[in-house]
Amino acid sequence: MLKKVSRSLALIFVPFIGSLIIRFLYLTNKKNFYAPQTITDKPVIFACWHGELLMLPYLYKFYRKKPHAKVLISPHFDGKLISRTIKYFGLETLAGSSDKNSARVLIQAIKSIKEGYDIGITPDGPKGPRHEVADGIIVMAQKTKTKIVLVSVKPTKFWQLNSWDKFVIPKPFGILNYYASSEIDISEMEIEEARSLLKEGLLKHES
Repeated sequence: MLKKVSRSLALIFVPFIGSLIIRFLYLTNKKNFYAPQTITDKPVIFACWHGELLMLPYLYKFYRKKPHAKVLISPHFDGKLISRTIKYFGLETLAGSSDKNSARVLIQAIKSIKEGYDIGITPDGPKGPRHEVADGIIVMAQKTKTKIVLVSVKPTKFWQLNSWDKFVIPKPFGILNYYASSEIDISEMEIEEARSLLKEGLLKHES
């Protein structure tokens, strides 16, 4: 009972506080965007590693002044916290993971793309292995012939959690380096070729 109450309270307060912290970290850091200035008006799949998810909403805002995206998030409790947090940035979510309801969420994501939504996805989420590209993003892109933009967020000052994804939290008063690739078309690639290309692109800015 106590756990249920504490979780209910967390779902009310943590997302709001989290959104304020994300805004504070963004405002107190200098920003560099190493990215194409514009992308297509058609739906795009934005992909980043799970450990770099925190500051992703601002890269999306760089391209879409009016948010129209759904982010694939784990259905577990921590995923619910993330889902409610990013709603403060105008982003919707789809609940699913590689080990639970994977087919259902893939169908929902494909439907959302056809309805005009961009999709945000962490190819190694929600549980890893870290920096390994799962099949979902490849199937999604090939079924809809949607192009992919690979995103990396590299702060110069940060805390790194001792979690499976080595989750990165920027410190204030540093520099946020945002990297985004040109649009990538994998619609005609074999699955392993596509996987290698996406992994290489996402690891391009690792130190």
